[in-house]
Amino acid sequence: MKINYNYIKAFLVLVLVIFLFGFAEKRNEIRPLAKVVVKFTEFENLYLTEEAVNKLLIQNNVTVTGVGKETLDLNRVEKVLNTHDMIENAEVFLTLDGTLKTSIVQKRPIGRILGKEIFYIDRLGEKMPMSTYYSARVPVITGVGEREIKEVYPLLDHISQDRFLQEHITGIRRLNGGVYELEVRKMDFSLFVGKVENLDTKFNNFKAFYKKAFKDDILNTYKMVDLQFGNQVVCTKK
Repeated sequence: MKINYNYIKAFLVLVLVIFLFGFAEKRNEIRPLAKVVVKFTEFENLYLTEEAVNKLLIQNNVTVTGVGKETLDLNRVEKVLNTHDMIENAEVFLTLDGTLKTSIVQKRPIGRILGKEIFYIDRLGEKMPMSTYYSARVPVITGVGEREIKEVYPLLDHISQDRFLQEHITGIRRLNGGVYELEVRKMDFSLFVGKVENLDTKFNNFKAFYKKAFKDDILNTYKMVDLQFGNQVVCTKK
């Protein structure tokens, strides 16, 4: 019987490759993590820092550097990070060189509540604490507490998604009965929107009025602009 040495060689090479692969994978698992890299996405303004992220992990007894990869619970790291009041979503993953990379989407404030308690409302309509690192330029809201967040959120959300309104609306005031009055940048008049409803119609009417009055240079002749009457813009002169 003739022995085919080519098959034997191929088999030995295959066994060697499997052994080396398993050995390399095992060494990679027990290799300690070298460093942690935190990357903030979505927005340039930082409401928390890399140092704050690392501090959060330490406070929750999550050790990431100097431990083997096989002992690191990535799901737990993500859960800890997602409990932070400034983080909307966090994802963590490992690289081959032993780096733990953390991708963080920060919460984005769209309004600031001024009252007994001062806090932001974020783009998802949730309460967000003030940051010690950055102060957002968003409309200031008075007459609203935590109980009225759901009521005022559609108004804030509408303003935050419209560039014209973002540039011109600086303040929101809740009056008795759940009606709202807005402050307009560099203008003496108040903008009355009434209940938080029919916002598309109301603000489209306001844009048309503003552009026409600006062109005619008569914006400063008004003390009140009322949008709550259907397709009408009712103005009160000084």
